[in-house]
Amino acid sequence: MSPYVTRGGLSVEPTLSEFIEQQALPATGIAAEVFWTRLTDFLAGMTPRNAALLARREALQNQIDDWHRQHRDTPYNAQAYEAFLRDIGYLLPEGPDFSIETQGVDPEVSTLPGPQLVVPVNNARYALNAANARWGSLYDALYGTDALGDVPKGRDYDPARGARVVAWAKAHLDRVVPLDAGQWAEVTGFQIADGALRLTGPDGTTGLHDNRQFAGSRTAPDGALSEIFLSVNHLLIQLVIDPTQTIGAADAAGIADIRVEAAVSTIMDCEDSVAAVDGADKALVYANWLHLMMGDLSEEVTKQGKTFTRALHDDLRFTAPDGRAVTYKGRSLMLVRNVGHLMTTPAVLDKDGHEVPEGLLDAMITVLCAMPDVRKTTAPRNSTTGSVYVVKPKMHGPEEVAFTDDIFTAVEAALGLPRYTVKIGIMDEERRTTLNLKECIRAAKHRVVFINTGFLDRTGDEIHTSMQAGPMVPKGAMKSTDWIAAYEDNNVDVGLACGLAGRAQIGKGMWAMPDLMADMLAQKGAHPQAGATCAWVPSPTAAVLHATHYHLHDVAAAQARIAADGTPARLSDLLKIPVAQGTNWSPDEIRAELENNAQGILGYVVRWVDQGIGCSKVPDIHDVGLMEDRATCRISAQHMANWLHHGVVSAEEVRAVMQRMAAVVDAQNASDPAYTPMAPTCDGAAFQAACALVLEGVAQPSGYTEPILHRSRLTLKAA
Repeated sequence: MSPYVTRGGLSVEPTLSEFIEQQALPATGIAAEVFWTRLTDFLAGMTPRNAALLARREALQNQIDDWHRQHRDTPYNAQAYEAFLRDIGYLLPEGPDFSIETQGVDPEVSTLPGPQLVVPVNNARYALNAANARWGSLYDALYGTDALGDVPKGRDYDPARGARVVAWAKAHLDRVVPLDAGQWAEVTGFQIADGALRLTGPDGTTGLHDNRQFAGSRTAPDGALSEIFLSVNHLLIQLVIDPTQTIGAADAAGIADIRVEAAVSTIMDCEDSVAAVDGADKALVYANWLHLMMGDLSEEVTKQGKTFTRALHDDLRFTAPDGRAVTYKGRSLMLVRNVGHLMTTPAVLDKDGHEVPEGLLDAMITVLCAMPDVRKTTAPRNSTTGSVYVVKPKMHGPEEVAFTDDIFTAVEAALGLPRYTVKIGIMDEERRTTLNLKECIRAAKHRVVFINTGFLDRTGDEIHTSMQAGPMVPKGAMKSTDWIAAYEDNNVDVGLACGLAGRAQIGKGMWAMPDLMADMLAQKGAHPQAGATCAWVPSPTAAVLHATHYHLHDVAAAQARIAADGTPARLSDLLKIPVAQGTNWSPDEIRAELENNAQGILGYVVRWVDQGIGCSKVPDIHDVGLMEDRATCRISAQHMANWLHHGVVSAEEVRAVMQRMAAVVDAQNASDPAYTPMAPTCDGAAFQAACALVLEGVAQPSGYTEPILHRSRLTLKAA
């Protein structure tokens, strides 16, 4: 029997067709026959353009490879290289200045800076945690991590540690919500008089230095103040007053907790953090997204022997200083990240039996699944403006962004939505996009709501694009190269010049070490200071701690300062290829670089291929937990492939280090009952895929990991 059912002019895997017909379409009111016909027409119209753009990528890469081969024995000439890139149409002329024209944007995107989560949407528990991470306990985040310099010992509450947490949090309030007189640690009570917050202390009554920071309050059934809301750089802080709780009883003011508005937005990811290779996988991805948009996603969770149902939080309601009733969002604004233009999927075959482009399928079905929220008229809603936010990754240059704009115009027409309902995020993570960022933004000026930088994918593409130029500097040295600094600056400079301030997000990349929160607190404050209205964090707890940076630093002021400076990043720096100046590394240095890369690749790939886990905390070679996804795998694989290609290492050395590191990864996963060891035989699908990412890395399109990972996972699932 065929593993497909016929729908319209398509062959569809049954799990996916059942999801669409039994869940998605009933929630939208679109008839099945209409949907399948329009999907067939949409795919037929867009697939040839998709293929042509991929062919253009390959042609440009071949020309760049040839140029580097021809000039390998001559000194690098920056002017000649730039002229060559312009001649082949890789580097395009810039048009006149302009400002984006996107309309109907929610405040979380336009005017509310804060942390941003990225979470695999196929994991309902993670997705719910992220959606609910709009609010989180600062006390819990400080107590349960190393943010104070150490981690808690034992499971029983430690009053001394609790006192340190309270002292840190109240000192933070002194910095961001100062009082007219005295300090927050001295406050013993609260009252509201004539719309102002009054605080009692040892020297009598005082108020906030700026009473505009008093956002509202709630009262308990007995009339006593139970919650106070404060505003800092548009983010809210919630003081929970309850002297009957353990913490509140020990607090002079009865404050039992300080909660902060944390993950203002979340990207529900269908891409790098997800292993979705067939119709069943895609149906799960889409189903969780649908039920997030319907507001009814739930998951049964068991923790510490107790089982409960986790669901989406409701909105908050409190009273403003002027007596008005306020309804405030209790959930993060959810964006959805589609896959890029490269991959096809066996979930749907066209009339000729060919797999359809996965990015086109994502576009149609993720927007279809968002329609229940678009049509809502009562809270809680994801988008109060009726918009759908789609982050589109791995686009190479303005032509591909323009194609994405046309994709969503066609999707809107097929689904009966007003034009520009769909807003898009442009991930600045490919070299051709960085060099032409202004024109990329112009190509989506009616839709764009987000640009960002991402060190990992961007570095992977930097290595692959210039693969033939020579051996690259060690991976750890990449962050101090000229092109990286120019890339980070250029993204903000161009975004501000194109009018994104107050209209769209400008983002920065992930803090990849979820256990090192003290280091994150010390370092990640640089992101809002650099003009980032959002920056990625690996967990709800990290979002809470990172929110304190947005209390301390006014992003709007930082953007105004950067725009006034008027010194754009230099194209010459962006074009500096990170080729090593000499390769006189010692054997120990080469071995350490290889082992670090190989261990990271294996630790990620073995879970991806064997267990279908697209993102997880993977211990590095020093047993530091790192959040790994396909972007981290791409840079490690491309770096090893580059050194192999230029003879820094041999294929035999690559295989040997992979075998050594397989034993290390096995030991790190020894407590996982679902884990299948790779060593000593090293002949399983996961190990072979990890080796292929390096040994075949030069030939992979743009250095992407997806073709090999998908192939290996599909083979294993079929077996």
